[in-house]
Amino acid sequence: MLARSAALALVLVIAACSSGKPLEGRVSHVRDGDTLEIGGTAIRLSGIAAPELDQPGGREARDALRRLTRSGHVRCDPTGETNSDRTIAVCRLGERDLGEAMVQLGVARDCPRYSRGRYAAAERQAGSGLARRYPLPSYCQR
Repeated sequence: MLARSAALALVLVIAACSSGKPLEGRVSHVRDGDTLEIGGTAIRLSGIAAPELDQPGGREARDALRRLTRSGHVRCDPTGETNSDRTIAVCRLGERDLGEAMVQLGVARDCPRYSRGRYAAAERQAGSGLARRYPLPSYCQR
């Protein structure tokens, strides 16, 4: 019975996330530089690539996302896509796009395949050192 209830809850979360309804609230956990959680739902920031925790800059990226999200209410608008256990979404703290902020801070890259260039200007602003420090992952290339 407990397994059935857990499965139903999972189906309801997946349905809510894929319906395009915004996910809102305080961030309960930051997994890494491009994944956060709200109310137990894992959300991957759309259109950016941040280094993994075991890569150079990975902990710095995670810590930057923690600092950005610790002070308020986050609203995430799902794209309708998922990646592993994560809902892909554009997330904002107030009017500030968190993906753009991460790229501007130089701890993540614009991922053109998925961003369609949404963060290209932020990456140019961050400077050329970003590309040398964190190569663009192959999954981001068009």
